Amino acid sequence: MKRICLPFFVALLLVVGAPAFAELQTVQIGGEVRIGANHVMDWAARPGPLAMRIPAALLPGRAIGDFVSGAPAFNGAGILSPYAWDDRSNSLSFVEQRTRLNVRADFTDCVVAFVELESYDVWGEDFRSNYITGADMRAASVDDLEVYQAYIEASEMWDMPLRARIGRQELSFGSEWLVGPKDFGPMFMGRSFDAVRLTYGTDVYDIDVWSAKLVDTSPVEEDGDVDFYGVYGTCRALENVTFDAYWLFVRDGRALNDTNGGPLFEWVEDVLGLDDYDVTELHTVGLRAAGAVGAFDFGAEAAYQLGDAGQVGFNFKPWVYGDDDEDFSEWALKLDVGYTFDVAWNPRVHAGYSYYGGEDNRDLSFWEWINPFDRPEASVSFNRLFSNHMYNGFFDLQNELSNVHIYRIGANLFPTECLSVHLDAGYFEVDEPFAWPVHVTLGRWRIPIVPFLPFLDTESDDDLGVVTDIVAVYNYSSDLSFLFHWSHLFADDGVYDGSFVGWNGLLFNGGTDDDDGDYFRFETRVKF
Repeated sequence: MKRICLPFFVALLLVVGAPAFAELQTVQIGGEVRIGANHVMDWAARPGPLAMRIPAALLPGRAIGDFVSGAPAFNGAGILSPYAWDDRSNSLSFVEQRTRLNVRADFTDCVVAFVELESYDVWGEDFRSNYITGADMRAASVDDLEVYQAYIEASEMWDMPLRARIGRQELSFGSEWLVGPKDFGPMFMGRSFDAVRLTYGTDVYDIDVWSAKLVDTSPVEEDGDVDFYGVYGTCRALENVTFDAYWLFVRDGRALNDTNGGPLFEWVEDVLGLDDYDVTELHTVGLRAAGAVGAFDFGAEAAYQLGDAGQVGFNFKPWVYGDDDEDFSEWALKLDVGYTFDVAWNPRVHAGYSYYGGEDNRDLSFWEWINPFDRPEASVSFNRLFSNHMYNGFFDLQNELSNVHIYRIGANLFPTECLSVHLDAGYFEVDEPFAWPVHVTLGRWRIPIVPFLPFLDTESDDDLGVVTDIVAVYNYSSDLSFLFHWSHLFADDGVYDGSFVGWNGLLFNGGTDDDDGDYFRFETRVKF
């Protein structure tokens, strides 16, 4: 892999190493204060943050995939869920605040230096005083202030439309469906990358090439880093229409070992083909088209993933060994169409469909159960990478909802120049539902009938429900804005049964009921 990267970095050094003498021209200071209050009802598990849904003992031989306990052998802690969907459960309430301060220095010869500091906090976590004793102390904080961005940029290099940006920076491409700054909705913690990015841009097309370091394990491992590479091309040859094509590549070279035995033991594993994980290589190739024709606007994007999925398969351990032969092999699709009426309030109606391919191999057939040589099979759904798309405040708070079909309709209204209102409704359906051990239901309880026969199961309902949203944004000025968001969940049986739709199809979402829920958010934001 280092040989593959070498030409890229040699070319980069040739570009940025060219002699140039830049003098400081201007310095700009800017920033942002963003505060959001959130309240989600009938959502969180009790006592939290996770609650047991199915103990590991009731899942013998089934490759469930434990990504919570840190000890996935023998299905780890079993199936846990952070959700309740129960009006007897606790609500989630918190106020988050993000403070950013940046400095931009412009030099001659199209050279820029940019530094941005950030602090993301939840109200109440850093209070300095004990009101009972009156004792004051230092704030209970460890990493409040972060360098969010810090990069050097050179543009118009050698009188060509070439730009180089080196350092910590946001990456944003296309509609930010797969790569964006995590800036939308609640938990706006932001996302930046330690990266080198080259951009060649003209009036007709742009080509971006980048290399980002996500995890550095040196010197513990010589080739155990996690890196993110990509090529993103945009074409604007047609008026009001944009075409994108891209390749995204995440390489995770961290070593994986189910066991650590002596030479003889390792030889036996080699003969049996056990504990032999390849480097995880997640390739995503995609196409996108977006634009407007008259009053109509549209967007269509499709992506396919392939490559070795060892880091996922490692955690699917019904016994001692995981799935060392698992691959990424799922599709994702996003379609949107809208129409804007030339009347008062400029209403725009729109409809859309999103699909994130799912896989659920957590069941066990009779023949697999009686076969002593049966190997575990992992369940790998579409990985949404670094998305900036959030579909609602119930299922998708971290932009990682997968293994689903999403059908959406809505409208945008603009009553005044300062006020915009957004209305929409979405229906959520599981692509590959989970199969429960066969059981009987007594009230809110599920009683297993024959847990020692894991091939007997019953499939979860695939209907998660309908979510409606009302969002109002008021721009008090060009710098200050206010937002109010109300979302209501009309829950269906699928949230009670549960399936693996969170964490890119690796987290169970089953609760203790299927009660409706509400999400409220108030946000204010000032930029300067």
